[in-house]
Amino acid sequence: MNIVLLGAPGAGKGTQAAKLIEEYNLPHISTGDMLRAAVKAGTELGLKAKGYMDAGDLVPDDVIIGLVTERLQEPDTEAGFILDGFPRTSAQAVALDAELSKLERPLDAALLIDVDPEVIVGRLCSRRMCRECGHIGTVADATCPKCGGEMYQRDDDNEATVRNRLDVYEKSTSPLIDYYRGCELLVTIDGDRDPDVVYADVKEALA
Repeated sequence: MNIVLLGAPGAGKGTQAAKLIEEYNLPHISTGDMLRAAVKAGTELGLKAKGYMDAGDLVPDDVIIGLVTERLQEPDTEAGFILDGFPRTSAQAVALDAELSKLERPLDAALLIDVDPEVIVGRLCSRRMCRECGHIGTVADATCPKCGGEMYQRDDDNEATVRNRLDVYEKSTSPLIDYYRGCELLVTIDGDRDPDVVYADVKEALA
């Protein structure tokens, strides 16, 4: 099962990815994690990426695609994978398709967790996080339900920042969604429900 996971910040992608990983034992491939690992390991692509990252520039597509291609050749991806945070643009999606075609492992689905932007604004602005264990709760949690630690609101979980992040997402990802729709790979799931209900639909769509 080869899946690209799409969805706005706060749509619940992480929750659904965790459920898929647990049930199907698929590796979760995050480009952010891969960049940090490649830099730490001092690989050729990692050193190339580090130069851009140190300068505060975006890492070019060819470096990101090189990292993803390397990662997809590791043995744990043979039964499938979940790509999260990549591709971000139509150009990256085309390049990814070309690489997967060479590996003879095409995508099975581009899974979009779709939630109304106003719901996301409300969801993120009421989100609280535990300082001790990182548990994510809501404004209703006076203390962490897991460890009893202090709950706080992240600096970026304010309305202006959330709306800006959603605008950036919309501009960059709309063409990507259209691309996968055109490839007949797009699977849209209503994410504005209980996570277990959403996951039941995800499983049915991927079956």
